[in-house]
Amino acid sequence: MHSPEDIGFMQLALRQAQAAADAGEVPVGAVVVRAGQVIASAHNAPLGSHDPTAHAEVNAMRSAAQALGNYRLDDCTLYVTLEPCAMCSGAALHARFKRVVFGATEPKTGAAGSVLNLFAHEQINHQTQVTGGVLADDCAQVLQAFFEQRRAQQQLNKVPLREDALRTSDSPFVGLDVPFSLSHFTADLPALDGLRLHWFDNRQDGQSAPYVYLHGLDGWSAQYAAQLQSSEPVIALDLPGFGLSDKPKKVATHRIAWHSQVLNEFLASVQPAPVALHAPRVMAPILAKLALPVHWLDMPSLPAALRDAPYPDRGHMAGPRALSTLLAAPAPTPPPERS
Repeated sequence: MHSPEDIGFMQLALRQAQAAADAGEVPVGAVVVRAGQVIASAHNAPLGSHDPTAHAEVNAMRSAAQALGNYRLDDCTLYVTLEPCAMCSGAALHARFKRVVFGATEPKTGAAGSVLNLFAHEQINHQTQVTGGVLADDCAQVLQAFFEQRRAQQQLNKVPLREDALRTSDSPFVGLDVPFSLSHFTADLPALDGLRLHWFDNRQDGQSAPYVYLHGLDGWSAQYAAQLQSSEPVIALDLPGFGLSDKPKKVATHRIAWHSQVLNEFLASVQPAPVALHAPRVMAPILAKLALPVHWLDMPSLPAALRDAPYPDRGHMAGPRALSTLLAAPAPTPPPERS
């Protein structure tokens, strides 16, 4: 039975693990505690920092040492959601931690008992007490969910691209603030006919009825970054030809009825059913047959680099060009806002 104190601090480490997942890093979090107070907290960041040593434990140790003005942390406890590797175990020993407490075991690289146990060597001139398995199931679940999503996305990345379509590569987004950790794709909707559809989804549990946000003619789902960062369950969708969705190259493909069908099929696939759709009024003809409540909004602005990133050349612009023409034509009065 683990102490309430250990459980409480591991819950704080789990928050850091989730922050790592949100940043697209392997979700491992760590906190350093001294005399019942959190001195430092950190999460995995080797991808974002281009640093192979930037594991959660190392980042937390560095912050704690700076905060205390001492590289020795002999009166501190390190909490980490995953069993430390050899590098992090060695660093913890060198820092003279009093205790190391971890959550899930790591059968491939764990150096606190799984593959080897650096802490058990009596020849080392410092002995650190190790406690494992604190909130182990919760810590393992965060990792499992992250890798399941990554595998699913990798499979969708392998969906063959139709000859009459384009797919934006990753390179135009380098250095831009895009929440790729929230990305989801599907090619299964009948109306897509093999095209890949993209959306951002901020729901961590997947069990909350979301509010769906749709872009306008000169934007894409990244315009709703603020909504995606809120506590409200939000999906931000890219229609075919926009954002990170596949982009048919022929203008004639982009008919209002087709986009409406894709949207309706997507909304029908979302579980639990969406609460409402938020969209700019210019998209009203596409939403004319929508049963879902619609709320009209003004589009948030995007920096030019982020606005243009999904459309590196004119071929990628077929969707925006087609709908700009079709939706500029006289259309029936948009339906009133429904609630």
